[in-house]
Parts: sequence; structure tokens; C-alpha cells
Amino acid sequence: MNKINNDKINNIKGKIIFKLPPLNNYSSRKKWEEACWQKILKSQNIVDFLITSYEKHNLVMRAAAISDINLGKKCKEIANELWLSPQTISNIKRVRNGDSYLSYRETGKTERKKKEYSPNRFSEKPKKFRGRPQRTKYGTIYMPL
Repeated sequence: MNKINNDKINNIKGKIIFKLPPLNNYSSRKKWEEACWQKILKSQNIVDFLITSYEKHNLVMRAAAISDINLGKKCKEIANELWLSPQTISNIKRVRNGDSYLSYRETGKTERKKKEYSPNRFSEKPKKFRGRPQRTKYGTIYMPL
């Protein structure tokens, strides 16, 4: 393991702890988070402790998609090559145009359309009652005689 600066990390009982600025020094949590993020970005080795292999994979795939988009590849080519969903590629394009990245789960809260279901054809009784009535889980239907 590479040497890590002692001013950034304390070693207590074999556990590695990253020193971040105290929350009290900032007027809002958002400003504190931004300051912490900048400090994390400056550190070279702390990322290995903070990010799981799954998150690293996702970051690499997004970076590869951005690279392919910049090379002029089409969305379907990128999706087939990197095994990414169209939603992910669409979000990456949005980020490239200046918006912030939102996962499919986050976009679902606001942007995805609500499903519209067609009216249940069995919920209303037919106007002409021909045949014998038969009760089903969909309601009463009339069977031909």
C-alpha cells in the first residue's frame, strides 16, 4: 500500500479514518459536502477505501460512454458495446450538455410518465343481456346460449 499523508488520515486501532473538515465551519450542509468532496478528490488513495468495486465499474462504464459519445458513436453502438441501457446513455448525454447526472431511479420520481391503463371492459355491464350470466374474477359476463 502506498504511503498516505498523516495529516489526512489517523490510524486508530488498525482502522483508517479520513479527516474531513467539521460541519460547524460551514453555513450549510451543501457547502460542507462540496468542501469534503474537493478534499476527497485531492486525495489519491482514499477512493479505494470509499468506493466499492461495483461503483468503480459504474464510473468506468460512464467514462467509456462519454468517450464513445465524443468519438461520434451512435447510442445503439454504445449500448451494445458496453452493455448499458438507453436511459443511462441518455442521462450521460444530458450531463455532457450541462445537466447534473441522475440515475434511472432518481429520474423516475419526476420525469417518467405515469402508466395509463385502458378502462376495464368487464367493469361495465353490457347493454344487451343476451345469454346466461357467468361470474368471473373480472365481473359478470354473459355466455351465449
